Amino acid sequence: MIESNREMNANEIPSFVAEVIAAGCDINAVGHDMYVLGDVDEQQKAKEELSRIGERYGDRAALRSEIIAYLRSIGRFVDVTWPQTIH
Repeated sequence: MIESNREMNANEIPSFVAEVIAAGCDINAVGHDMYVLGDVDEQQKAKEELSRIGERYGDRAALRSEIIAYLRSIGRFVDVTWPQTIH
């Protein structure tokens, strides 16, 4: 996804999420540490629109935690339980 030189503001998170959903991608938080825009097929189908969204909102890396918290607050999350390693 091509992104502009601007940085996304926290108040833009709801609009960003809504636009990703409207593009056909099932954006979700995964646990408490990451989020995904959708599965590979969804992202491929929406590639051009996701690129436009990235350009419009800019760099969102600094807002990762806030995006995850927002997604969780609206019920868009998958909790993951990692298996414990036995030594």
